[in-house]
This record gives sequence, structure tokens and C-alpha cells, in this order.
Amino acid sequence: MTTRILPVVGDADAARSITTLLSQLPDAEPAGPVGDSTSLIDTLARLAAESIDELPEVVLVHERIGPVPALELIREVALRFPAVGVILVTADASPGLFSAAMDSGARGLVGLPLSYEELAQRVQAAAAWSVGVRRHLGHGGDVFTGPGGTVVTVSGAKGGVGTTVAAVQLALAAKASGMTVALADMDLQAGDVASYLDVQFRRSIVDLATIQDISPRVLQDAVFTHHTGIGLLLAPGEGERGEEINDRSVRQIVSALRNRYEVVIIDCGTQTTSANAAAIEMADTTLLLTTPDVVAVRAAKRMVKLWDRLQIRKAEETTIVVNRYMRNTEIQPPLIEKITSTKVSRVVIPANFKELHASVDAGRMQDLESKSTVKQALWGLAGELGLVKTPEGTEKQGKFKGDRGSVGVRRGRSK
Repeated sequence: MTTRILPVVGDADAARSITTLLSQLPDAEPAGPVGDSTSLIDTLARLAAESIDELPEVVLVHERIGPVPALELIREVALRFPAVGVILVTADASPGLFSAAMDSGARGLVGLPLSYEELAQRVQAAAAWSVGVRRHLGHGGDVFTGPGGTVVTVSGAKGGVGTTVAAVQLALAAKASGMTVALADMDLQAGDVASYLDVQFRRSIVDLATIQDISPRVLQDAVFTHHTGIGLLLAPGEGERGEEINDRSVRQIVSALRNRYEVVIIDCGTQTTSANAAAIEMADTTLLLTTPDVVAVRAAKRMVKLWDRLQIRKAEETTIVVNRYMRNTEIQPPLIEKITSTKVSRVVIPANFKELHASVDAGRMQDLESKSTVKQALWGLAGELGLVKTPEGTEKQGKFKGDRGSVGVRRGRSK
């Protein structure tokens, strides 16, 4: 049997060394190396979307990979692609690291400098394990086999631009179309998702902070199921407890949510912390809300540059959503796109706070009337982002009034 092997190595010299040795293994089919954690997850997700049989049997992760650290990357691969055997390649073959690698989901550890015999043994064992898991998955429909749900983060350029309203309505739109949806509040010190949906729940995201392996049962205990059907993972009631959540715990939490729900919406608030930065880095789509005024657009530009400097998200990978849009404003979406070097959503949210007033004051955003132009636009945005199920052969945006050219949608460039 041919064993497909995908090396994940950032260093060019190490990549050549590993690829050369892999090519000498019997019945091995090494692929070209990928150079970072993001490329690995994207590659595996694309292959898994076609078929589980398209995934490589073995992935070799070099210790100096980035931007996600090697052990965290192994954990994410093990959670999202359980039919892939992961091997850590490291110069530190100590019992402590071996134990940590196994806890993260690795199927073996190979020391540096590489030994042909050791590498062959580890690859053979990992490949045999992978084949066994795939045989099991072929008969078990309740085992996760796909690339995972879609993760969308929603951030605000500054306070008061409508971040939480947008996150809540996107989640409601996805759920209304038949998706399984989670809404996580990672505005850890000032999260308001619970207030907007009239929820009182003692558990929060902090309850998952120190758990090393978030099982479906553990996740279920921390998630509040709203009467709309959305699973809510809420911010702590005591803002200072937000410090208990770090980037490592966020990676585990987001991976666990992705494995259980088809759509995961994360409200990241307006501050960039190590926690929500990890969520933004892992997201399939990153939204940044702004209003069409000088202060907010400058704040959006600063945020985009900050994410780029910290290697969280590139500008071209960020989507700006313009809220409180008016046709007669001087700052139009094309100008915002030029200033921020991002792409701007073609769906814009109209300035009509009066529609929201009653629902916001009552803390019942789920009761916002269907005829609301704000709701129509946000649900149209959900369609644009592919967060809704639609009948085959129809456009995703077509089922929403907000995408019929009358409300909240730019059909062409504004002058």
C-alpha cells in the first residue's frame, strides 16, 4: 500500500532534508512540503471536502513551524482530521515532550537529526493507524469526518459600530436557514451577547479555559442552547475573569466548536487580545465593522495594520462591513476599501437605528421584525458569506430581501 506523506516544514534546508529521506522510504509518496500552519489546515480542509480518502495518511510537523506552535497545530489536526496520523519532528526527544505530543494527538515523535530506520518505523506505524481509523469511519456515520464548520469572526473598528448586533443577526440568519449554529462571545471583558438575547446563564467560556481535551459532553455543559436553537458560549459575567482565557485555550475552544457546528460566529469586540487574536487567525472569514465616518475608518485602518504587523490577518484577507450607511455620506465603500487596503462587502447596513431601538432595549434581538431594513441587510450579508442553506440551483443571497437591490446592497461602485 502506498503511504501519502505531507511534510510541514518552514525552514527550506530542513524541508529538503526531510523530503529527500521520505523519498527513500518504501511505498512512500511524499507531497511537496507546506511552509506554515495555515497552509496545512487549508490543504487538509480542501482534501477532506472532496473525500476522506483524499487526505494523506501521515503528516510530519516540524518543531519550528508557525505561526501556530507545533503542539497546538497537532492538536487542531487531530481534532479536525482524526483519520490523519501526525508525527512531530523535533530535536528534543525528551520524555516530557513525547508525553506532551501524545497528549496533543500525535501518533509518534522522530528525533533530529533524522534516522532512516526511526523515520520509517514511525511513518509505518502512523500509516497503519490511519488506515484502521478510516476503516472505522467508513462504518460509523456519527464520527466527524469533514473539514469542520465555517468560523466567522466579527470585530469592531471602535466601540459602538454595531459589532454584537451584526454577530447576533448573522447567527440567527444561519440558524433560520437550517444550519447548526454556535455564537461565541469573545469580547471577554464587556461581552453583551447575553444581554442582546435576554439570557441568564452561569456557565461561560471561562469554564473551558483549563480543560486540556474538550469533549462533546464538556462543550455541551458550557454552551447554553437558546430557544432559537443557537448554541451560546457566553463571556464571563465578571470581566476580570477574561484574563483566564489565553490563545491556547481559544484554539482548543474554536476547534471544538468547529467540529460540532456547521457555522460558528465569534463576537471579538473592539480590542485585540491574545485570545481573540487566536480566533481571528483561525477564522475562515474575518469581518471588521466600521461606520462611514472619519474616526471609525481611521480606527479600521489602524486595526487592519495591527493585525498585519502581528501576523494575525493580512489586509486582503479581511472583509470590511459598512454599518449605518447613507447614500449621501462623503465616505463611500470604495473609498474605505482604498484607505484600508481590504475588501469591502457589497452588502452595506443602512442607518436606521429606530428599527432596532425596541429590540435592543428589551434585550430580544431575535424579535427584530422581518421588515426591518437592518435585519434584511444583515441576513443578506449572511447569504453573501455562504452561511445559509439554500435550495439547489439558487443563489445564496436570493432568499433574502436585503439582497434584491432595494435594501442594503451595492449593485455597483458608488461615486
